[in-house]
Amino acid sequence: MILHPGVLGLLIGGAVVVALMAAGSSLWVRILRAWDPSSSSEEQLGLERRTHLVSALVGVALWIEIGSALLFIHTVDDLHELFVGAMCATGSLNANPIGWWVLATKAAMVLLFPVWLALNRLDQRAGDYPVVRLKYGLLLALSPIALADLVLQIAYFRGIRPDIITSCCGSLFSEASDHVTGDLAALPAAGTMPLFAAVSAVFLGALAWARLGRRPGSKVAAAVLSPVVLGVGIVAIISFVSVAYYELPTHHCPFDLFQAGSHYVGYPLVVSLVVAVVAALLPGLFQPLGRRPSLSALVADSERSWITVAVAAYGCFIVFAVWPLVFGNLAWELM
Repeated sequence: MILHPGVLGLLIGGAVVVALMAAGSSLWVRILRAWDPSSSSEEQLGLERRTHLVSALVGVALWIEIGSALLFIHTVDDLHELFVGAMCATGSLNANPIGWWVLATKAAMVLLFPVWLALNRLDQRAGDYPVVRLKYGLLLALSPIALADLVLQIAYFRGIRPDIITSCCGSLFSEASDHVTGDLAALPAAGTMPLFAAVSAVFLGALAWARLGRRPGSKVAAAVLSPVVLGVGIVAIISFVSVAYYELPTHHCPFDLFQAGSHYVGYPLVVSLVVAVVAALLPGLFQPLGRRPSLSALVADSERSWITVAVAAYGCFIVFAVWPLVFGNLAWELM
């Protein structure tokens, strides 16, 4: 199992990331303890020179971790053919429940690591490193997630065996399931569709208001709505989007959307939702940084870019979500 190309890629990539972050951790601690922008000492100059290189390496490492989330989904989907009873990634994850913890850490990295990348970009563009302590303090807090991800992946892939008989997605994502996935599958489309439409309208309205710069509170509102949009988006995918794509009224598994039979629509569907949520979160989250003189113009410029990205990405998500409802054969039955 370990020799599968996807598994090797995940483990090697995870090990490289942990090694890079471990190598840079001593500098992070030194910066937190000794950084003094008003000083021209040899130590301060050395820290300033090294922080550029370390920040670049950490940025590469975090992008690797973010990309590994998609590789993990692809890999566990590819492995399902080795297990009796498995039809998609759900079966592979059920073959060793640690896989669900790996998926959770991947989700955490995808949502949290872009925040550090955006903060690092602002800090480097400012020139006077106004948030260098903040970004390295945040990095120290996020590093355990990368380590946990590697450890959990090793435990997961070492713990699955081809002779395991696992359960398919039909048992987990069915209305009869006693898991929360069963509750989501049981939600009537007649209720989740209007909810999705209402939340989407409010979210896009808040983003448009924030883009126009009419009220500072609109950026905070968009940020507060971001986790709500993420949750409702997941509910929509399980409740009616997956059903519409499969054209099977009782099949709610979201992981089949990542297979060739669904034209791999799961990838752009999930990526567009995550990008929209993260991009909408950043303006409200970083709004206090705009009070710093060296960051004021940079934050304002970045906010406009983030909001534009959020609107474009969520527009793509809506298109992918609504497409089978408009052109599919189950559209009228779901409505």
